[in-house]
Amino acid sequence: MTYTGRIAQINVSPGGVPKLAIATAQATAAGLSGDQQRNLKFHGGPDRALCLWSLEVIETLRLEGHPIGPGSAGENLTLAGLDWAALGPGSQLQLGEQVRVEVTDYAPPCRTIMRWFSDRRYSRISQTHHPGSSRLYARVLLPGQLTTGDCVTVTSAGLRSRPLGTGS
Repeated sequence: MTYTGRIAQINVSPGGVPKLAIATAQATAAGLSGDQQRNLKFHGGPDRALCLWSLEVIETLRLEGHPIGPGSAGENLTLAGLDWAALGPGSQLQLGEQVRVEVTDYAPPCRTIMRWFSDRRYSRISQTHHPGSSRLYARVLLPGQLTTGDCVTVTSAGLRSRPLGTGS
């Protein structure tokens, strides 16, 4: 099944969180231009080149009282309008006209983001504890330019509901 959404925000940082919004970025096999990670043991590399997350999940967390926003949890791309819970490893997304990515894993939450949870329980976005709320890691299959507002098309839903990473 094919369905579409949009890139709500593109986020980068020189390392750490929050990642801050920019209008456009180049996506490569190494990640987004202008973005770096502090801990390469857990972040970055070809299979974790991009971190994706759902604007709707962020909005749900805000309604629960958590002071979180796009980029706070370190995602590179905040996506809107997708059935987030249906995505998982193996899912492929077309981002804009040029970029294609494949989800490789669920991104396990870490303590560096606990300040954006009112109860400091960052496991609220763990695929293990709260399926469908996790960030996703993706590899870049086709590189290119991304712009905020670009269309996102899910071309393959892949696997779901089984966390493959070392998440909480």
